[in-house]
Amino acid sequence: MADPVSWLLIEPGWTVVVAGGEEVGRVEEVTGDSGADIFDGLSVSTSALARPRYVPAEQIAEITQGQVKLSLDRAGFDALGEYEEPAESIDVEPEKASLLQRAEADAEHVTPRQREVTPLRRVLEWFGLAGRR
Repeated sequence: MADPVSWLLIEPGWTVVVAGGEEVGRVEEVTGDSGADIFDGLSVSTSALARPRYVPAEQIAEITQGQVKLSLDRAGFDALGEYEEPAESIDVEPEKASLLQRAEADAEHVTPRQREVTPLRRVLEWFGLAGRR
């Protein structure tokens, strides 16, 4: 795997190439928890309208400016599954808590959700137009 710290530098839109050097897509999203320094993998879009594929961190061989090289060949990349958004975690409250107590606890644990990548946003990112004004 690539240098453990270099994954923090990966940005959406970087090209993704397989072991033979063939470009197979672009980084859509880096998955993991940067606060806990955990790198899980990448969401890679193969075209503007295709559903992204999930590339586990173990399959990343090299990270250079603007490019991520995989240890997989083209067939291995094609065999990867689609990327699925991780499920949100929830806190389970005991049944004895009142409805008000459970609602207050839910309100305390509200955290901003990562932006959902819509098909329009995926097209804009693919062409490098997302975020421009």
